Amino acid sequence: MSLDVVTSQHLCRKAVIYIRQSTPNQVVNNQESLRLQYALRRRANDLGWEDENIEVVDADLGLSGSTLSHREGFKDVIARVTLGEIGIILSYEVTRLARNCSDWYPLLDLCGFRQCLIGDRDGVYNPGSANGRLLLGLKGTISEVELHTLRGRLTAGLLSKAERGELALLLPAGLERDTHGIVHKDPSREVQDRLSLVFATFLELGSVGKLQRRFRDHALNVPRRDRFGDIIWRTPTAGMLTGILQNPAYAGAFVYGRTRSCQVTYASGKMKTQRCPISEWKIVVKDRYPAYIDWDGFERIQAMLRDNYAEYQRNKTRGVPRDGAAVLQGIVWCGQCGHKMAVEYKVANRYVCNSLQRTYGGPLCQHLPADLIDARVVDAFLATIGPDALEAWKQARDARQETRDATRRAEAQQLERLRYQALLAERQYNRVDPDNRLIAGELERRWVSTGTEDSAKVGI
Repeated sequence: MSLDVVTSQHLCRKAVIYIRQSTPNQVVNNQESLRLQYALRRRANDLGWEDENIEVVDADLGLSGSTLSHREGFKDVIARVTLGEIGIILSYEVTRLARNCSDWYPLLDLCGFRQCLIGDRDGVYNPGSANGRLLLGLKGTISEVELHTLRGRLTAGLLSKAERGELALLLPAGLERDTHGIVHKDPSREVQDRLSLVFATFLELGSVGKLQRRFRDHALNVPRRDRFGDIIWRTPTAGMLTGILQNPAYAGAFVYGRTRSCQVTYASGKMKTQRCPISEWKIVVKDRYPAYIDWDGFERIQAMLRDNYAEYQRNKTRGVPRDGAAVLQGIVWCGQCGHKMAVEYKVANRYVCNSLQRTYGGPLCQHLPADLIDARVVDAFLATIGPDALEAWKQARDARQETRDATRRAEAQQLERLRYQALLAERQYNRVDPDNRLIAGELERRWVSTGTEDSAKVGI
């Protein structure tokens, strides 16, 4: 565009140089791009603006231009254009202003109405003229398409590598990748046994809450990765244990695409994500990693977790296994209304359908004596027991005993590791020069803290 679009009416207002880079990494590493954007002050001088009328807006450094909501600098520019304070908005490329046409075209309408120019390295444009709006509209559309094109190219290459199971995703604690890209189990026998114990104990107890209490009763920790990728031991929480049980890498599978984006977005502009069921995972490459549990066992654990989930409508889930005299708790449905029946332990055990009563305040749908029904169920169960059922019972009993033995081994391994850490801290403290208090003080603190933790675990 010709520079004759700049008039005295524009020169009496401010010239704003809008500077933005999409990510903090670009701010640190793409210094040349940053210098070119700041150099636009000279461009404003050439167009006729004095230094005192030139302002730089760089509040949006490190923020994506895909949305307007989180860019305070851009919002300030729009507000000042509305007040008629700005004569020209300069940017190295119009992509710096917006990567979304829903933000770009309202800016053009506002600038055209307030007679504010828009300039980049290619020229100066008047959004109020037909030609200026045409060129700016094309630049904005190309900018938005370019963003999707670049993302599509990167995503295609990523998916191609993921389909072969060669995408180097972050591995959980218990799996390590060597210099050749081959994944092995952690060399620590304690880490391997502790993770195997998590899966075995859950299959025995049937719920994350019971698994957590078992580990806490025996003062057992679980391995985790810190922010540097090193193994640390933490007191297990329900979230930690659920994350281990739901991670398909422990079943030897490389999985990509376990989540999907929702239409709802955060204030930062990023879309919310939700987990997909196993049948909807994009890429699953089995037998890619050394496994702590086979795939059938992993799917069985996922089914148990789904059944235990306390969702609002639970007509098709059993629920968390609980203690109680009733045999059929969680698996009895009312034959009249179809809702799941609850168990009531008062004067006599009975199955009660109280869903309609709790929801609408009506009478009980029905209630049945539990003892009579359970006796019939037990008799029918015992009548159908054959050699295969007895063998399955023996296998379950043996598996329970193995889990208890593994728990005792885990306690011994943890005690051995804590004693080693205490002895190591003592040796480091004894070898340091006592006059070097900068090191001696820190080692003394570590020795005391390690010794206190060791005593707590041992029970002293």
